Amino acid sequence: MNTKELLKKVRKIEIKTRRLSNHVFGGEYHSTFKGRGMTFSEVRQYQFGDDVRSIDWNVTARYNEPFVKVFEEERELTMMLIADVSGSEFFGSTETFKKDIITEIAATLAFSATQNNDKIGLLLFSDEVELYIPPKKGRSHVLRIIRELLEFQPKNKQTDLAKALKFLQNMMKKKAIVFILSDFLTDDYQHTLKIMGNKHDVTGIRVYDKREEEMPNVGMVQMQDEETGELIWVNTCSKSVRTGYAKYFRDRADYFQSSFRLSGSGSINTRTDESYVKKLLGYFKQRG
Repeated sequence: MNTKELLKKVRKIEIKTRRLSNHVFGGEYHSTFKGRGMTFSEVRQYQFGDDVRSIDWNVTARYNEPFVKVFEEERELTMMLIADVSGSEFFGSTETFKKDIITEIAATLAFSATQNNDKIGLLLFSDEVELYIPPKKGRSHVLRIIRELLEFQPKNKQTDLAKALKFLQNMMKKKAIVFILSDFLTDDYQHTLKIMGNKHDVTGIRVYDKREEEMPNVGMVQMQDEETGELIWVNTCSKSVRTGYAKYFRDRADYFQSSFRLSGSGSINTRTDESYVKKLLGYFKQRG
């Protein structure tokens, strides 16, 4: 992809996702994810109905009339986007790959965070940590994140989510909002996720394709494993083959649900041909 095409794509995604974050998610994001606590703002004269526990006795003694402390929410937060760039994300039974949906969701979340003056960081992973961009504020930073999501070429194709979570756990010393975007066609991350969920506000967004749920009966077909590159002939006429394929998918989906539930984290499932907007909005409203 040359620079002109890349900038065109970035601009297209910015227009779409900024509109969503401005008109749909802005207020929902703010009410869903709270600040780190309350910070002192100012003092003002006592008014009827004020909590007497908030009286500032030093100022009250100085002016010989009651004053109260005013606090406001310490709003600034940090959002970390953990995006899967392994081989399986380049699958799609329509024109839209799982990778495309992950990019759009990540951009929408990033612009929603920017509206609230929060920092946004990015971690791309396969079976290694492929790229880490430390959290920063601003539109230009979000555009850089979108560019990386669009054009980044991973060195590896396999998946190890646990390794990515351990890396982020070491990097992020303060509590952060963490969104993990993946198809979650992996396992062995439950323990690490539970540790992360104890410190951070974690949400898993599972993006999948309808053809991953069930294999169609179309005879003998040559297939390639996107993560290993292996080419194999598959007899899709075989009921046992189709049943095994469906079971593998269900097992990964069940592991995803149980892992996030046990860690106290949130979870969203969205198919590439569904509206992720409705899924995100429903999740924000439920949490808010």
